[in-house]
Amino acid sequence: MAAKPQSRFDTVEVTYSSERWSQLTQLRHKAQDVIAALHMRHMQAIVHGSIARGDVNKDSDIDVFVLNPPSSFQVETALQQANITISNRTLIQATPAYAMKAYIEVDPTTTVSFPLMELRRVERQFYRFSGEVNLTQLKQNTRVAGVDKRLMLIEPTQTGHIESSIVGGEEQAAKTLRVAVETVLDRVHALKKRDAVGRTGVFIKKELTPDETFELALKHLADENPAVRRRQNR
Repeated sequence: MAAKPQSRFDTVEVTYSSERWSQLTQLRHKAQDVIAALHMRHMQAIVHGSIARGDVNKDSDIDVFVLNPPSSFQVETALQQANITISNRTLIQATPAYAMKAYIEVDPTTTVSFPLMELRRVERQFYRFSGEVNLTQLKQNTRVAGVDKRLMLIEPTQTGHIESSIVGGEEQAAKTLRVAVETVLDRVHALKKRDAVGRTGVFIKKELTPDETFELALKHLADENPAVRRRQNR
């Protein structure tokens, strides 16, 4: 069952079990291997979400995001040279206002994504909103604050984390996370809408064939769809 936004106004301290710490360590090691492979070819990448915050559970995924890669070929080559299997490649544009992104599925729980268009500030800050760490921070075992899908602010402690709802406290959350209030309001709106109407669809989702590149697939979509073309040229 998907996590639902909550408006709880109390603060709760959560202590992790040894099993949870062990799972976090395993997931972070796997994320580190993927990011290190990209770093070897001079590409900066982050992992975001529960892996960065530390509040992992049995359903946690590893979401790696590459910042401004030179090309999809470079990303795929970096993974392949590190013997990281590519099982599926998909183009996704969440809404006409959002940038088109490439998604490379490594396995059912690990995805590498990167933008194919320039990100708006609110889009880039989404990763900081959810919590993001880079390769150095992974190696240093650093955890950071971020917001989960329940709209709970997760603040790491030595024994686990402290959580509190950001609903009604969006401005303070923005200060804590060092993001614009606009970013916080955007995510609150999106997650509340998903809770109200169920999982929302995406504007465009296209699975690539083995002989397609992300750039070529994007060109074809832009040629066919004026909305994609407008966002690409923005």
